[in-house]
Amino acid sequence: MVAEPYVESEKLISNPSDRSQWTERAQGLLSWATSFWVLGAAFIVVTFAAAGPLRVWDYKLNRRWLYLFDPDLVWFVQHILDPIAGQAVCLPVLAITAIVLSRKRRSWRPIVFAIAVEAAFYLGIGSLKVLLARPATTLHDPRFFQGGLIEIGGRGISYPSGHAAEAVLIYGAVAYLIATYSNVTTRTVRLLCWGVAAVSVNSVVVSFALGWHWATDLIGGLLIGGFFLQLLIIADKRIPDPRT
Repeated sequence: MVAEPYVESEKLISNPSDRSQWTERAQGLLSWATSFWVLGAAFIVVTFAAAGPLRVWDYKLNRRWLYLFDPDLVWFVQHILDPIAGQAVCLPVLAITAIVLSRKRRSWRPIVFAIAVEAAFYLGIGSLKVLLARPATTLHDPRFFQGGLIEIGGRGISYPSGHAAEAVLIYGAVAYLIATYSNVTTRTVRLLCWGVAAVSVNSVVVSFALGWHWATDLIGGLLIGGFFLQLLIIADKRIPDPRT
């Protein structure tokens, strides 16, 4: 008599339809959280917070943590892990992916998309860095409009983090191109998404551990990188292919 209710409840818990419903809900929530509008709004909120109440926390959290934890790891982290999200690595990956897929599909769209991604990084994110003019952590001033490209060079354009933005934008574009313009399985697409997430986490952890960026720089970089990626994906999907 006791076993029957237990078995019945176990069946209800392990019902495949229930699991699929939870999966659909989770996917819907993730799609909403990474949507164009949500990412844009979140970036604005983080920017105002970084310019105001979070400045104190940025200053308190700014340490060269890796030097304090284990100086022997600095060379490996700085020269092996950090360049993964830099242009020297991610740009060739994006270019090769776009060229191969363009040849395979006999279409210029992957190459055009890759060029648009680079333009978004330099013109979009780069303009924000110059406009907001936040000094780097080495200058010990987390305020906005206190730096500047002309006045201090690269040390005056800290927000948003370029490496964090590249991790999401460039590698996200690679994943999108492969998922859209090649015949890969759903499992492969899922692995690509996890790869983008791993590169993004690596970029944030490395920059923070080395003390190269304020904490809000990194959060803002992830958000604005995702914002431009979603913007370009929407444009790519809405613009019809001339061949069709």
